[in-house]
Amino acid sequence: MALKSTIFKANVAVADIDHGYYADHALTLARHPSETDERMMIRLVALALNAHQLQDTCGGDGTLAFGAGLSDPDEPDVWLRDFTGRARLWIEVGQPEDKPVIKACGKADQVIVYAFAHSADIWWRGIETKLTRPQNLQVWRIPTAASQQLATLAQRSMQLQATVQEGALMLGDGSTTVDIEPLRWK
Repeated sequence: MALKSTIFKANVAVADIDHGYYADHALTLARHPSETDERMMIRLVALALNAHQLQDTCGGDGTLAFGAGLSDPDEPDVWLRDFTGRARLWIEVGQPEDKPVIKACGKADQVIVYAFAHSADIWWRGIETKLTRPQNLQVWRIPTAASQQLATLAQRSMQLQATVQEGALMLGDGSTTVDIEPLRWK
């Protein structure tokens, strides 16, 4: 019998000072049986860091949501679609292979990869030259210490505050706050 995903609910109050975006997001995260709390929370961080694009890119008339991720390799971890169904933003977390990333660059206006974990530096050195051509691709590194701290915020029901200022994210639940300063690789 196959294991089922674990459902997490998160209410995230996003205050993106850099982009003048302030909104509450009621989110449902399905954590795949093989996914860690750390990876699931990186997906949530990716959504919070890019929530402003709902307004900036789609004028507020779009859908920002979690994709099937690990359950379907042809879907992103997070995506933004406008009202016509066009993929405006495709986000992957982890250390994807080059071919799916390049394929995603053909499907969406913008693709962002958020790499994390100790092995991310090795992954990037091995894949960097293969990802030089796509102009609509960004690759970011989430520091390992910060990504590991995120797992402590993972609860089945979460009330989180996400503040983005000067490119850094402060994510907290009222008692614990994790500071994340992503490093841009591409």
